[in-house]
Amino acid sequence: MTDKPAGARSIAEVLAAARSRLTRVTADQAFAEARAGATLIDIRPASQRAEHGEVPGSVVIERNHLEWRLDPDSDARLPWVTGYDLRLIVICAEGYSSSLAAAALQELGFAGATDVAEGFLAWRAAGLPTARPEERAVALAPGASRAY
Repeated sequence: MTDKPAGARSIAEVLAAARSRLTRVTADQAFAEARAGATLIDIRPASQRAEHGEVPGSVVIERNHLEWRLDPDSDARLPWVTGYDLRLIVICAEGYSSSLAAAALQELGFAGATDVAEGFLAWRAAGLPTARPEERAVALAPGASRAY
């Protein structure tokens, strides 16, 4: 291994910094907020959604498209993203990449962006609704792959 460059941080440090800015929610809290109008963003890849199921009512945005689809100033934004007052809750498989994604959304100006602690693993453990991909219970953003 080479010497770490000045200012370089480990992923554990980057994750801790991201999470220090978030007010993370439990799966139950995310479910309640989504029912009240928050947008649940599923960033899991199609292979994980195919294997474990999808979150009904969520918007699937692949992680590599997230910022472009949700930046109100982006030409690639989703049509319903017209301002910064949206409550965006990101979910991934276990709650790691979703923390980084939610922190990136905060950097774009979504002050209330956060993620689901322990991700889909916690969602399923809480007995919250899931759907098989062929039920088409999610909204796919452009560029997101179907899970079936």
